[in-house]
Amino acid sequence: MLIRYLPIVLSALALAPLATAADYPIRPIRILVTYPPGGSTDVVARMLAQPMSEYFGQQVVIDNRGGAGGIIATDLVAHAAPDGYTLLLGTSAGLSINPLIQKKLPYNVERDFAPVSLVVVNPQVLFAFPGLAASSIGDLLKLARAKPGLINYASPGVGSPNHMGMELLKTLAGIDLVHVPYKGGGPASTELIAGQVQLMFNSMPAMMPHVTAGRLKALAIGSATRSPAAKDIPTVAESGVPGFEYTTWYGLFAPAKTPRAIVTRLNDAVGRALGKPELDKQLRTQGAEPRPSTPDELAKFMRVEHTRWERVVKTTGIQIQ
Repeated sequence: MLIRYLPIVLSALALAPLATAADYPIRPIRILVTYPPGGSTDVVARMLAQPMSEYFGQQVVIDNRGGAGGIIATDLVAHAAPDGYTLLLGTSAGLSINPLIQKKLPYNVERDFAPVSLVVVNPQVLFAFPGLAASSIGDLLKLARAKPGLINYASPGVGSPNHMGMELLKTLAGIDLVHVPYKGGGPASTELIAGQVQLMFNSMPAMMPHVTAGRLKALAIGSATRSPAAKDIPTVAESGVPGFEYTTWYGLFAPAKTPRAIVTRLNDAVGRALGKPELDKQLRTQGAEPRPSTPDELAKFMRVEHTRWERVVKTTGIQIQ
């Protein structure tokens, strides 16, 4: 008797995921952020959550799970149910760099995540202490080659994007600079302004006021093209280091095996949110450039990022135990 109804049962089970995708979402969506409240990642996440909530007619909640260099939040999403209700605002640090410099991660980026959309790209500027005898990348290269190992630079820590960006510059330009790691971006920036270190890659909103006040110099921007927010700052590539590109980025990810229909719905929500003029203006005020993409474009973008940072890691041997 049971065998008689088996095809009906199997058909119902096969249709269940489609019904779930069609009804999605029926409850609040949670986006995990890998840093505490108040930082740039958190700010962007909250800006994105509001229009996404309006789009879905369901609350989109930000859940800050800082710690362990972003591993805690990333691992939670990697092992969450693939139903579209637990998402990750992933970062270049957590998803492009960590897998290359940390040998024992509890997740695999390619296997455990479904890319949804790139959200923003954050151009990074190379700032210098005014006392450094260099006002351009060309000047810096000449100085560094004349005094190898005597110019230092700050970063928020070993393996941070700021650190990796400078190591990429060293690798492509063939210069020797000394890394001085700090416990966070705040202390590193303070020491740069005080002249204890001479160089640092950092975001524009945090540092450009010091350039305006004459406390720092902006030598070049790491993005492939000049930023609309600072058109007078040349790129590193056009200033004498062809092929150089260094930005940080945030993207939205779901657990692997999330139904494609749900990923498509989420992608549309991100695209519509970033297309709102008021959100575009807010993000650019934060120094972020809105960059919505398809899931496949985000996957391709990450492969390019992986190749870039893999070359730096192989050249420098940077590892975190």
